[in-house]
Amino acid sequence: MFEAVQTLKAEYAELERQMSDPDLHSDQANARRVGKRYAALAPVVRAYDEWLQTADDIEAAKELAAEDPAFADEAVKLTARHDELTEKLRMLLVPRDPSDDKDAILEIKAGEGGDESALFAGDLLKMYLKFAESQNWKTEVLDSAESDLGGYKSITVAVKAKGTPEPGEAPYAKLKFEGGVHRVQRVPVTESQGRIHTSAAGVLVLPEAEDVDVEIDQNDLRIDVFRSSGPGGQSVNTTDSAVRITHLPTGIVVSMQNEKSQLQNREQAMRVLRSRLLAAAQEAADQEASDARRLQIRTVDRSERIRTYNFPENRFSDHRVGYKAHNLDQVLGGDLAPVIQALTDADMSARLEAVESHQ
Repeated sequence: MFEAVQTLKAEYAELERQMSDPDLHSDQANARRVGKRYAALAPVVRAYDEWLQTADDIEAAKELAAEDPAFADEAVKLTARHDELTEKLRMLLVPRDPSDDKDAILEIKAGEGGDESALFAGDLLKMYLKFAESQNWKTEVLDSAESDLGGYKSITVAVKAKGTPEPGEAPYAKLKFEGGVHRVQRVPVTESQGRIHTSAAGVLVLPEAEDVDVEIDQNDLRIDVFRSSGPGGQSVNTTDSAVRITHLPTGIVVSMQNEKSQLQNREQAMRVLRSRLLAAAQEAADQEASDARRLQIRTVDRSERIRTYNFPENRFSDHRVGYKAHNLDQVLGGDLAPVIQALTDADMSARLEAVESHQ
């Protein structure tokens, strides 16, 4: 552990030097990268400095205890604190998801259940928007397709932190475990007999890629424009403003039609395309390197049903970690912190276990 922290401290000092160089800020993308890495290392350096200081204080207290017994109690307290810092450093040194410091692209799509599924997708959107507001994040709707009853067939939202968040506090780090199939059990507004129905909506969470993360060759893109579908008015249906971008090497397709301007829709589509390509590249890298895959183990299988929202029982369940609470109304009001913490703790435990079994 000592050698690992020494290496990180040296990197931290070098980043601090770079941040004091005015030339760094002429390249905003690089400045953000340096700033994020500096913020990520700061807790490790602070904990290590306190760990060293506490060790010195323990020795001093033990020496003074020979003359004043009160210092013996102080030595016991300091030793307990030193043990806490040792565990804290151990956790801080566990390899983290390299995308944890990024903003997020959140996609919600209606699934089984028709109009009821689209209404549930709208409920999930409100839940995430309220949670984002509680975190002081900014949100921006990139694209949406509304249903007849006011829900969403699909909606894509960018979630951005303000400033440089602390490690583990960025949007992607908090939201990444939301990806998967969300199931709802309730009496739909369209149900005349009062029967409980089950429907589902899918959530996809991607780290938002920056230009420096993904290099896209324009020759690899096929860009089609077409007339927007959906509610009329203000020329949305009268011009070819909608954009569909196909990345030919991977077959990834992104369509945007929310904006009136073809240029704006193209820019939004490129944001989502970059994020999908970054996610695909990370998955490919994990598959190719078994060691890296063990170090970056995910507790969550995003392809399976992850949640149930049971309205009759006011019950909220996450099936991956066995989390259950009877406060569904509060959860849909944005109170996601407890379940997100449970998922984060489970993921950290899995990562720590993987590291220790690999040593």
